[in-house]
Amino acid sequence: MTKRARTRSPFEVPRPSDPAVLDSRGEPPARKPSGRLHVVATPIGNLGDVSQRARATLAAVDLVVCEDTRVTGNLLRHLGVSRPMLAYHEHNAARVRPRLLEDLAAGRELALVSDAGTPCISDPGHKLVREAAAAGVEVVAVAGPSAVIAALSIAGLPTDRFLFAGFLPSKTQARRAALAELRDLRATLVLYESPQRLADCLADASAVLGPREAAIARELTKRFEEVRRGDLAGLAAALAAEPPPKGEIVLVIGPPDADAAVLDEAAVDAALTDALARMGPSEAAAEVAAATGRPRREVYRRALTLKSGGAG
Repeated sequence: MTKRARTRSPFEVPRPSDPAVLDSRGEPPARKPSGRLHVVATPIGNLGDVSQRARATLAAVDLVVCEDTRVTGNLLRHLGVSRPMLAYHEHNAARVRPRLLEDLAAGRELALVSDAGTPCISDPGHKLVREAAAAGVEVVAVAGPSAVIAALSIAGLPTDRFLFAGFLPSKTQARRAALAELRDLRATLVLYESPQRLADCLADASAVLGPREAAIARELTKRFEEVRRGDLAGLAAALAAEPPPKGEIVLVIGPPDADAAVLDEAAVDAALTDALARMGPSEAAAEVAAATGRPRREVYRRALTLKSGGAG
């Protein structure tokens, strides 16, 4: 009778094949036990978005490693799953990570989840993944929801090149400096922002980045999901005249227009030329930097060039 091949479960992730090497007795060499780390994406709002594979993985692992056991506990109860959980977040990561690596080395199967969405995006999970991989542990992606990708998909802005920049600094000066570093990137920007700081962030983005299209994605996949589209200045003015919105916010900002960038440089030069006729390079740079949102150091270098008669 022909031996029937074993049917693989659709949720099973194949392990790498053992090397075809035999020991002196003609048997495969003993293999050191090693677990697996499953990086499991969970819903960002709508519980219907959890995948069958995520459900099966969470039900099968030895331990669920999560940001908040209360949040993940609610998800597991919704799925009808009961598994041990361990909190792993930015405040205890350095202390807990060695224990998790020991568990993986001993052959245990662990699932890493965040409170919502794909782990390792703006959380300390990447350090566990890096150290597990360095120790020879297999790391498996159980793909699923991501607020970054969800917002990009419905923003209506270019997606061929994008940069996720996480949360910007909360203070205006530091936020503008961070935006200045991103200004010349020919890519769509994706940011997380708090509802209370959204209007200020939009105003700073408008001042530093100039006229660009943008979209505010709020409460993605949830009951009150909303997307507001417009230019940065218009959205900033609208938000400033309203109470702060509620819920989780993803801000998507379109890339700079190449022609607009050239005009912007010309406008800076024109403003500097006018200011240099009235004051020294340092004072002129301060005035133009404040008016345009450009970094003062960059404007000062340009002022010195113009003052010395350079055009480059």
